[in-house]
Amino acid sequence: MSRPNFEHWESRYATPDYIFGTGPSAFLSNLRELLPQRGRALAIADGEGRNGVFLAECGLDVVSVDFSPQAQGKAVALAAARGVSIEAVTADIVAWDWPEAEFDVVAAIFFQFAEPAERAAIFANIRRSLVPGGLLLLHGYRPEQLAYGTGGPSTVENLYTRPLLEQHFGDFADLSIREYDQHLEEGSRHVGMSALIDLTGRRPG
Repeated sequence: MSRPNFEHWESRYATPDYIFGTGPSAFLSNLRELLPQRGRALAIADGEGRNGVFLAECGLDVVSVDFSPQAQGKAVALAAARGVSIEAVTADIVAWDWPEAEFDVVAAIFFQFAEPAERAAIFANIRRSLVPGGLLLLHGYRPEQLAYGTGGPSTVENLYTRPLLEQHFGDFADLSIREYDQHLEEGSRHVGMSALIDLTGRRPG
């Protein structure tokens, strides 16, 4: 099973700084009006918690999953500083026992470490964990990101394309897939012009 190097990420997250910032991704913050006013949300590979904490600030009950204890500690601290709470689960999402039909929202933002077979399993589990009509918010890099070199994986097969996302989520209701280039300033690790792709949609009922 491939996964990001544990010691590498523990060391990276050990800094007191929030390496991807404390604010949510621009993608997520721009979609606040799509979020339900209440319900359960899952933030996968949530790192230091910036996206999970934002969802909690929007009134949702949040499960924040990441495999790094260092990151999870910072996520809990960030939530406390913002006056909200999250349920931090330390787990590798490749091996995690995903719950079934439990979440009204799944935020899947910049988790592009998985090779194709693992990614297919994660995508299937995302579908499985959403309630019928539940909202998927997925955000990541396109292959063109390799030319920019401003963040993300270095292998093209880990990046997202429209056909790939349509293959796994093409039957979702209210489906929107958007491809664009944008300058990011999200902490010290996502800075500069970036080749992005977003998906929003609802699990079929």
